[in-house]
Amino acid sequence: MSGAAGGRIPSGRFRELGPINWVLAKAAARTVRAPEMHLFTTLGQHRLLFLAWSVYSGRVLRGRLPAIDTELVILRVAHLRGCEYELQHHRRMAARQGLNADLQAAIFAWPERQDRVEARLTVRQQALLAATDEFVKDRTLTDATWQALAEHLDRRQLIEFCLLASQYDGLAATMAALDIPLDNPR
Repeated sequence: MSGAAGGRIPSGRFRELGPINWVLAKAAARTVRAPEMHLFTTLGQHRLLFLAWSVYSGRVLRGRLPAIDTELVILRVAHLRGCEYELQHHRRMAARQGLNADLQAAIFAWPERQDRVEARLTVRQQALLAATDEFVKDRTLTDATWQALAEHLDRRQLIEFCLLASQYDGLAATMAALDIPLDNPR
């Protein structure tokens, strides 16, 4: 993603977004302390699909998985996909859930520097990272990875893990294809 102003589809304004999506985009921008939340002003131009996606995305974001696990998975997906937009939004959210800068560095360094980061990551977090890597790279989980994850998650959480990882992987791909600019360019 270039992060340049504009993107492939120009940001929608009130006319393109409609009143509901315009209000959602403005509220989201305030929440992230940005002049505009480009994801919303782009996707919001497909009015009904955006509303349905917003409900789904919000539910996956705050479902049955503990928020710290959710943010760990999102950070890992964003890292694997090189999605600076997701990273920019979720680093702060992850920190509020207890994933401080040191833990985030461990998430990004894992498993390449496993000997250095294992002590900082719980067995549960390592199982989530291994499953996320496999899910994103291979589009499935081996039986061994599934079993390791199932030691920490119940059936509903296992389903939610798959939907969460695929949601943020698909979102990263969508943002890359649409070349959605960063909300807070550096």
